[in-house]
Amino acid sequence: MSVKIIQTADGSNSLHHEVLDETYHSIHGAIQESKHVFIDAGLKQLNKKNEIQILEIGLGTGLNTLLTFLENKHQKIHYTAIEAFPISMSISENLNYIQLLNATKQEHVFKTIHSCEWNTPIFLNEYFVFKKVLTTLQNFKPTQTFDLVYFDAFGPKVQPELWTEEIFTKIYFTISTKGILVSYCAKGEVKRILKKVGFEVETLPGPPGKREMTRASKK
Repeated sequence: MSVKIIQTADGSNSLHHEVLDETYHSIHGAIQESKHVFIDAGLKQLNKKNEIQILEIGLGTGLNTLLTFLENKHQKIHYTAIEAFPISMSISENLNYIQLLNATKQEHVFKTIHSCEWNTPIFLNEYFVFKKVLTTLQNFKPTQTFDLVYFDAFGPKVQPELWTEEIFTKIYFTISTKGILVSYCAKGEVKRILKKVGFEVETLPGPPGKREMTRASKK
């Protein structure tokens, strides 16, 4: 896989996939985007629950996982991330998230996210259980339901096979009642599919550089 590190507008790194000509995060700010979409519109909406199950579609740089870990205080989080094409350790070791987030004490956590064994639950601390699964979304076979889904796959233009009615139906039946899915993508066709499979869909203000984002709820 051919990727290179780039700098986004808030100073944080992203990756550019040279074959797909697509970035892993917004060029307007990787950390800003992840906090806005996945933490503020996702995780913080479930802060009244003592224990939550999270599914991330696309581990990528590990930024969403790291931000979730840093944001968590005393919730018990079971975090499952799927990834079909993991980045190399040499790439992950040169991402600047730890420095920008003033998280030197948690540097070992970020390293563990990328270096730990696949398909094996790992305790990052007493509250956070992390498991990464080496698979495609199409082949992923969940063994539990999830309260929160971070849908952070490459966009519909680049990977249309991940934004289909079949995929979102699969996710709908993977999400617990009152669970939510959040995504940076706000395309009309994607929202129509989400509604068709049963979600209640909200269009929310997007992160810097993007007008809108999507949150879908299972009532």
